[in-house]
Amino acid sequence: MQFLQSDTVAPCGAEESLAGQLLIAMPSLAESEFDRSVIYLCAHSADGGAMGIVVNRRISQPGFDDLLLQLDIAPTPPRRRIGLCAGGPVEAGRGLVLHSTDWDGDGTLTVNNDISLSANLEVLKDIAAGDGPRDALLALGHAGWEAGQLEEEIARHSAWLVAPASREIVFGADHAAKWRKALAAINIDPLRLASFSGSA
Repeated sequence: MQFLQSDTVAPCGAEESLAGQLLIAMPSLAESEFDRSVIYLCAHSADGGAMGIVVNRRISQPGFDDLLLQLDIAPTPPRRRIGLCAGGPVEAGRGLVLHSTDWDGDGTLTVNNDISLSANLEVLKDIAAGDGPRDALLALGHAGWEAGQLEEEIARHSAWLVAPASREIVFGADHAAKWRKALAAINIDPLRLASFSGSA
């Protein structure tokens, strides 16, 4: 695994930015790699595109300890472990840490008052040592959209719903429940979602 360089992510300043919110995959994406995905948007602007992390695709192998060994991070075993997820199809062999804002370092992008995204090894070193941010999730890969692409997918009402983010959905351990919980946050029953989304 490689760790993303600090210039991989950049903040956006658009007033209409969706950064800090969730994207919930609609039934039209059932045959895609985003089936029932919940994505936390880390950056978004009308002219710069969007970047986010899928937060509900747990990775069991390799384990957190194995990744730290690959990155030559001590101690082994670590004093603290965090969850791993498949963050998206873009650069799936590279890592990013989504975490609470009580930790900051070089290459850290502050998304909002609650969540930041770090692209350096220092955050993993602190976590392995038993410190680091209160909440953290290590993602391999990320999701990305070109300028205007995400807006078009949302406007069609067939790809994504937008929902507020919560600590439980972003960092919670029950990955299987996150899609339903995200829908519940905007009062949508998954059983009625097909009729809500309309016909193809």
